Amino acid sequence: MTSALRAAATTEVVKRPGRWLALGVLVLAVLLVAVDATVLGLATPYISEDLKPSGTQLLWIGDVYSFVIAGLLVSMGSLGDRIGRKRLLLIGATAFGAVSVLNAYATTPELMILARALLGVAGATLMPATLALIRNLFQDPRERSLAVGVWGATASAGAAVGPVVGGLLLEHFWWGSVFLINLPVMAVLVVVGIRLLPESRDPAPGPWDLAGVALSLVGMIGVVYAVKELATHGLSPDAMGAAALGAGTLYWFVRRQLALPAPLLDMRLFGNRGFSGAVLADLLSVLGLSGLVFFLSQYLQLVQGMRPSEAGLAELPAAVGAVVAGLVAGSCARRFSVRSVVAGGLAAVGLALAALTLLDRTTGYPLIGTALLVVGLGAGFSFTVTADVILSSVPKEQAGAASAVSETAYELGAALGIAVLGSIVTGVYRGFPAPPGTPAAAHESLGGAVEVASALPADSAHALMSAAREAFVDGLALAAGSGAAVLLAASVAAWYLLRGQRLEDGAEHR
Repeated sequence: MTSALRAAATTEVVKRPGRWLALGVLVLAVLLVAVDATVLGLATPYISEDLKPSGTQLLWIGDVYSFVIAGLLVSMGSLGDRIGRKRLLLIGATAFGAVSVLNAYATTPELMILARALLGVAGATLMPATLALIRNLFQDPRERSLAVGVWGATASAGAAVGPVVGGLLLEHFWWGSVFLINLPVMAVLVVVGIRLLPESRDPAPGPWDLAGVALSLVGMIGVVYAVKELATHGLSPDAMGAAALGAGTLYWFVRRQLALPAPLLDMRLFGNRGFSGAVLADLLSVLGLSGLVFFLSQYLQLVQGMRPSEAGLAELPAAVGAVVAGLVAGSCARRFSVRSVVAGGLAAVGLALAALTLLDRTTGYPLIGTALLVVGLGAGFSFTVTADVILSSVPKEQAGAASAVSETAYELGAALGIAVLGSIVTGVYRGFPAPPGTPAAAHESLGGAVEVASALPADSAHALMSAAREAFVDGLALAAGSGAAVLLAASVAAWYLLRGQRLEDGAEHR
């Protein structure tokens, strides 16, 4: 091949025709997974009333989706590198739609937990595939930064739009409708994706390590379960056993990956300080946010008395902030520095969460709306730039595995946030003084207290709900303070770990 032909081929790769239309298909998948992760918070009071889960079951319904995704993302990212990211994305999208039906028609708490877990399996195929395909579609670094910004803005906006969509659906339909909305979106994704998305894979991937898949799944779930139990019940044989099993299995996983010629995940990636710093920033920032967001929808509905659609709209400033920040984050990181944008974004989220420690039962919307806007802006800046750093730190052949690490940090942080911060809310809430003879269900969750109160005389119902709401708000304020501390610590860590990191015009991050 002559040098002119080689240059033309390179240009065709860097400026692939139809790449922006293909990006539109990818963000559909991102939007759906992000919406599904947060829409549940708005439907939680209705699920509590219908399925009558215990407080522990309610937490499992909320976080098992993220647990399973966190355990499988690395394996699925590596599988996409091997069998083709487009193929895996389309298979996962089809499965996601089918399992959504099972979620919608679950009739018991146990079946709901199982359905959410299966949805996590399908969801684990989608996110790393989308980010890896972006890495291959956009090889020009400035275009890729913008594409990653659109991807990140969609993910963040989807997480905030979820309550709006859920609120509108819950105003007119039963709670299962928040899952059935997945079906038409997935149908469009599959039909259009078959035509527009290019296939990409690692040309020499080696065999898929099934033993490593099992080790990563067991290790992740073991560690997260242990954290959940420790946060809820303190030291116990179950918690310590799960911690030992999870940590031991993950250690075994790391040793195995280092020894394999074609590992699921190249552990040497973590030797890159920028890569490790970006992953840590993602993990800690999502941990600080997710548990609070999970309970904020309940606060707006069950404490402040908003309708579902009103609660969803009340959370919309976070989406606006995330979209605006995601689209300009790459330019800001180039003009200033990676560490200033990431650390500044994390600090902004931390300060917004600190402001939410002032919440009480009658807090006006200006404080809540402003805090949510700042949360969206800070998260949009941080997540977009860290995703760009992670994605560009590796060769494109390993894009699936690297993308999976980024998403694993996100999902693991979400699971830990719900487990730890959610357990703080639940722990404070359970201790509220209730009128004599109040059923135990009132202490399991605020939704349970609402149901119990509906069967009591007016005076007793008022006393019960007043005490329950006060305890719930106290727990929410404590969780917000804990989240703020985590975010501010993450900001400091990012400032040091991302020192010297830059987004260049060339393909490399230095």
